[in-house]
Amino acid sequence: MSGSTLVIASMALALATFMNVLDVSIANVSIPALSGDLGVSFSQGTWVITSFAVANAIAVPLTGFLTQRFGAVRLFVTSIVLFVIASFLCGTSTSLGMLVFFRVIQGAVAGPMIPLSQSLLLSSYPKAKAGVALTIWSMTTLVAPVLGPILGGWITDNISWPWIFYINIPIGLFAAAVTWALYRQRETPTRKVPIDYVGLGLLIVWVGALQILLDKGNELDWFNSSQIIMLAIVSAVAFCFFLVWELTDEHPVVDLSLFKGRNFWSGTLALSVGYGVFFGNVVLLPLWLQQNMGYTATLAGAVLAPVGLLAILLSPLVGKNISRVDPRLFATVAFMVFALIFWMRSQFTPQADFVTIMIPSLVQGIAMATFFVPLVTLIFSGLAHDRIPAASGLSNFVRIMAGGFGASIFTSAWVNRTSAHHAVLTEHINFANPVSQSVINGLANTGMSGQQSLGFINNLVNQQAATMAADDMAWLSAILFILLISLIWLIHPIKTAAKSEATAGGH
Repeated sequence: MSGSTLVIASMALALATFMNVLDVSIANVSIPALSGDLGVSFSQGTWVITSFAVANAIAVPLTGFLTQRFGAVRLFVTSIVLFVIASFLCGTSTSLGMLVFFRVIQGAVAGPMIPLSQSLLLSSYPKAKAGVALTIWSMTTLVAPVLGPILGGWITDNISWPWIFYINIPIGLFAAAVTWALYRQRETPTRKVPIDYVGLGLLIVWVGALQILLDKGNELDWFNSSQIIMLAIVSAVAFCFFLVWELTDEHPVVDLSLFKGRNFWSGTLALSVGYGVFFGNVVLLPLWLQQNMGYTATLAGAVLAPVGLLAILLSPLVGKNISRVDPRLFATVAFMVFALIFWMRSQFTPQADFVTIMIPSLVQGIAMATFFVPLVTLIFSGLAHDRIPAASGLSNFVRIMAGGFGASIFTSAWVNRTSAHHAVLTEHINFANPVSQSVINGLANTGMSGQQSLGFINNLVNQQAATMAADDMAWLSAILFILLISLIWLIHPIKTAAKSEATAGGH
């Protein structure tokens, strides 16, 4: 392709990627609004995020099989259309159950969109300009997290939360129409290939059961609930069968033999755990700001938005120098910066102002720029070219799944730590305590009744407890990122030639 045709094609493919990535970040700041609308708790509202992430993770490894079976263009356009339909259904949901069900569908049909947009974009440019194509593709994945929180906050405050899903409709229809018009004559060859239905079924069962366990654990008091125990047993048994089946099947849905390579397993583990911790905090921060700090959805989005600014500026520099500098150094810088910004967040108090809370988000852009590309380069180093598609599917599956698990774990842990801090803080607040009595009398002098005074004090304690719990989670995150640096240096250094090939495959 060339000229205006190439520009329009690039725009359509980039918009599809943008829409997909946007749909993750745009929902984060809307959780309190949709939770209140649907009559559920904030922690239950996060199921809207985790259900999408897990369904998306499961669908990603199927991209290769579906592409060979139906063709890249047909599959890509179909995925966009189904994504648009699922988005519309999400917006029309009247209960949490309906919304989570349609989000699962939305995440599943979105699985092939990002890898196929990347491959179709690369096929549109000459090999000499592959770097330009990858830069365009990378920029859309970085711009979406910047605009997502702002756009989601503004829509939630000024229109209503269903419109965070309806906004996908015009974007998706345009992307699908243009892609079909320009690419339908460039369809990839198709052939019938076997699919590991047993492995896929076991994958859905063990991942699905584990995610439900994590989402409902706090609500059902964890292992004091027979339902949680049953989910744990189902997940563990299905996982064991999954391992045995995938290691012995001729055409596994997930090629677990890739984990034999040290670079692959250590790089994937570092990337996935790091992403899980990062994503858990991305979900937690707007919840704390809106529930306990009095922020609107728009303001919470503005706090999160700067995360992409430095990433957009620095990513091209990292990509340009990735073949000259040891990627392990870049990844180490990313993890150290992540540790720094989470340490900064662990110092927050209820009196923290907007700028104080926003600064770590701005600094985090440095970590984002040096996080993904270097680690992906390391993960694929040393792999044969024909194994890179399978490795890409598996590493992305583990990463996206870790993001869903991280959101559930961090939300539940935050709720539990808030309750624990609240219990400690309220131990000495009673009428027998002279200090408490003095405060209550002071509030009574302002015209408050005894009940109103206690309610006012309880709100202050709730704010303090939630902030202390958020600080705990940030402190834990900082420690985890420091510990993860050791995984990076387990990876073998890679030669320049292999590095260039891995970078191309990783993108």
